[in-house]
Amino acid sequence: MSKIAVITYEARGSYAASTVADEDELLKEILTSEGYDFDFQVWSDPMVNWEKYNKILLKSPWDYFDRYEEFLKWCDHIRTLGIPVLNSIETVIWNSDKRYLQELEEKGFPIVPTEFLSKGTAAEEVRACFETFDTAHLIMKPVISGGSKHTLKLSISTWDRWEEEVGLLLKDEDFMIQPFVEEIVKVGEYSYLFFNGGFSHAVLKIAKEGDFRVQHFFGGQIALVQPTSEQLAYLKPLVDTFAKDTLYARVDGVWRGEEFLLMELELIEPYLFLFTSEVAKANYVQALKERLG
Repeated sequence: MSKIAVITYEARGSYAASTVADEDELLKEILTSEGYDFDFQVWSDPMVNWEKYNKILLKSPWDYFDRYEEFLKWCDHIRTLGIPVLNSIETVIWNSDKRYLQELEEKGFPIVPTEFLSKGTAAEEVRACFETFDTAHLIMKPVISGGSKHTLKLSISTWDRWEEEVGLLLKDEDFMIQPFVEEIVKVGEYSYLFFNGGFSHAVLKIAKEGDFRVQHFFGGQIALVQPTSEQLAYLKPLVDTFAKDTLYARVDGVWRGEEFLLMELELIEPYLFLFTSEVAKANYVQALKERLG
């Protein structure tokens, strides 16, 4: 039987909240009940002997964007060892930089309109995006990030208050700028979960009143939803094209009429919302068994 390394992160709790179930613990229960030989390992731990593992399952390396160069070196090391990873190292590296959204748009999948700004760009370029997108509000976030790290909601009416901070952030890394999507606060953000390419379940994430961030560790609420057959038919080609041969894929976005605006295609370490139903958990278990044997 294969020996499996389940990947987590060093600063446990940094991107978690007591309002949702601990999926690492749930995965531990699943793997134990199914009789798998496994260890939880911190990806950045230099003392781990990775060569003793036959397979690696990414679950919660939720600090990879804080230590990105170190994470890429770890990925290269695992690839050199030839250990199969779920999801694959190639997929993970591609998905770690949000400029992948450009590829999706080029293939005809609508995304939120986005300007990508390189490190060192002047703050005035961000201000110009208010006019570019004909909007009073912008979202600014790093192209390599997660958990809303360094994510700002900017308003033209208070730009003077933010200009200095925006300039300082742009000195350190590349950013993406988008018009603020009002559906986020009016309706919420949808997440659609696919396991081994098949649809499993979907949730609606609703931001806390007065906030725009829907993540549960910022007080967001989660509701299980049932998508229509038309909505799934709309989303499936995206998964088939860009999440082929993945154990898990999470499609995040909003509906604007009958058009889905993609915000993220999560293929590295998404929270899977397995606690929302027994069906969700059962679907994941079946997908794991198909991959792990």
